[in-house]
Amino acid sequence: MSVKILGIESSCDETAAAVSVDGRTILSDIIYSQVEEHKKFGGVVPEIASRRHCENILTTVEQALAKAECTLNDLDGIAVTYAPGLIGALLVGTGFAKGLAMASGLPLVPVHHIAGHIASVYITHPDLEPPFLCLVVSGGHTMLVRVHDHTRFEVIGRTHDDAAGEAFDKCARVMGFPYPGGVHIDKAAQSGDPHAYKLPIPKVTGCELDFSFSGLKTAVINLAHNSEQKGVEINKNDLAASFQHTVSEILVSKCMLAAEMYGYKKIALAGGVSANSGVRSCLQTECEKRGYDLFMPHISLCGDNGSMIACQGYYEFMAGKRADIDLNAVATMSLE
Repeated sequence: MSVKILGIESSCDETAAAVSVDGRTILSDIIYSQVEEHKKFGGVVPEIASRRHCENILTTVEQALAKAECTLNDLDGIAVTYAPGLIGALLVGTGFAKGLAMASGLPLVPVHHIAGHIASVYITHPDLEPPFLCLVVSGGHTMLVRVHDHTRFEVIGRTHDDAAGEAFDKCARVMGFPYPGGVHIDKAAQSGDPHAYKLPIPKVTGCELDFSFSGLKTAVINLAHNSEQKGVEINKNDLAASFQHTVSEILVSKCMLAAEMYGYKKIALAGGVSANSGVRSCLQTECEKRGYDLFMPHISLCGDNGSMIACQGYYEFMAGKRADIDLNAVATMSLE
């Protein structure tokens, strides 16, 4: 008998809900994005994000159920992102899910946001099964994860400072691109020379699988500011291409090293930055060289969405994971 899970996501500035069947089939996926509202501030304003989640979450869930052509009585469980993320935003999602679970008598299934991103790859590639190595790259996280099974993870590499997505947004701002900057850097990079500017590749002493993007971000900011002070105009396309190329090299080289160290032949990419064409292309090229199988989510599943929570919620549900009504949102939490 099939298992239907409602997934609710509200960790940042997308209010999302979806219904999945047995984890891999998505019946609906509704997303209310706040990007246009936050754009004028150059980034997400937590207070505004929380308020918009409050306004949109009921409608989002109702539309997800309607599109899936099911009611609460047709569901087997309610999955919700409870960590990590913006605490105010998370509280809206967890509070709503708890109320819904209490009213309906359905089991409440807590889902870790990063586990959700990894699960997005299952939706695009229904044949993918653990174990595999996953490179998770987003605005708030950059890590290498050994996926032992659907609910058991081991982080073997992580960032010591900025996440790759954060570096994209901050460098985009200094280049004069609007928020969110990653997509604009990607677009500009298509017309630029990736070798025009020599940028540093930071290393973390004693932690060869860990990442650091703070130095690279600072180098780009200093380059832009020094050029402005000298009255020299930088080539935005070239700088965007050089930055994207450098970030891609850092991410992919660490991933290939980890695959070699641990003997993985199956590689996955997940997270918001997995939509970046430079990262995708670089990873695909290096995997093809080595004969590795590469699994990447569809572009529509790279950002935050309800499908990934509904999918991971299914596996957590099948593993017997449940939350009581005292489930609380947590701003920071290890995937392990």
